[in-house]
Amino acid sequence: MNRGWITLGLVVGGTIVGLMGTDLVLPAVPHLPEALGGDPSRAQLVLAAYVGGSCIGLLGFGALGDRVSTARLFIGSLLATALLSLACALATSIEGLIALRAVQGVVAAGPAVFAPGVVKAMFDETRAVRAIGFLASIESLAPALAPIAGAGLLALGGWTLSFEVMAGAAAVVAALLALTGGVPQVSRRGRGSFAALVSDPVFMRYAVSHACVLGGLLVFVFGMPTIFVRVHGGTLADFIVMQLCGISTFIVAANALSGLVARLGAERVLNIGTGMAAVAALGQFAYALAGGTSALVITALFVPVNTGLGLRGPPGFFRAMMASHGDDARGSALVILFLLAAAALGTALVSPWIERGTVPVAGAALVFHLVSVLCLFALPGLREEGALSPSCGS
Repeated sequence: MNRGWITLGLVVGGTIVGLMGTDLVLPAVPHLPEALGGDPSRAQLVLAAYVGGSCIGLLGFGALGDRVSTARLFIGSLLATALLSLACALATSIEGLIALRAVQGVVAAGPAVFAPGVVKAMFDETRAVRAIGFLASIESLAPALAPIAGAGLLALGGWTLSFEVMAGAAAVVAALLALTGGVPQVSRRGRGSFAALVSDPVFMRYAVSHACVLGGLLVFVFGMPTIFVRVHGGTLADFIVMQLCGISTFIVAANALSGLVARLGAERVLNIGTGMAAVAALGQFAYALAGGTSALVITALFVPVNTGLGLRGPPGFFRAMMASHGDDARGSALVILFLLAAAALGTALVSPWIERGTVPVAGAALVFHLVSVLCLFALPGLREEGALSPSCGS
């Protein structure tokens, strides 16, 4: 394995550390009131504080990217995450833990901001799309596997062990990056403003369409455990099977991209994947309207949504970076922020009706997918190549 792929592996490790802040800690949350006081609703703020801090951190690291070297920010983010994770493990009250988690979320956002720009700096477009597909494939496993690991750590060493493991992982990745020469510098040729990117219709085409496809999928995923168990009378195993099938399909599609992009072009693959995900989301909604409750059918309809995301996700994210005109850190920060906002908004809107079945969740997900399709048709794309949509010059 050459040095570039070793660096990529460490960059992926850095982004996984950030994901640990929610997925690895999740199993411990119900036990926090017994350990630190408070009640279950306050314990949920341990998760919300981290996500809220991450949103602030995305903007902060995006702004710092053109003033401080990428290596210092990336490694510094990991070291600060290690220290804050240890501090969380030493918390003696639920209020103190919530406050520490907000700061932890801020400092842990660095790798997510810089990873796509690092990939763009390391590879040409074809290999960068492949590398982003690899990165996304590994990251997609975290929501499925990290809670299982977190449950094991909880049983082994109590609620603090997840934070201690997160601290150790962050410190190890930071040390290895420093020993191997750090990370490449993310482009600083941008216009230096979040407002400039938000006002650029080309950037917004790729950023919003990507956020809406993944946000729609996450809204569906976040709602299905409750629906399977409380509404359909099934078990959590139904959800786990659905997730594993979806993640497996995503990984296969994301890692089969290089040949498709070479034959069809990135823009065409982007459009095909977006359309496939939208059609599958329409199928999910139609099945829900018909009163369908079969876990097997729901899983079968979930698979092409993930296939579409796997096809359009890596080239979509990479072209958002291209459309940022060299302002890679801010561009990446905005894409992820839009994604978090879409998932949070959709989840909040459907939560009052979550026990009424799949219709609200599937309907909200479909709306996001349709907005993504609309972005591709209504907003101008990059001029390098033609594509299927009118906005791309066909």
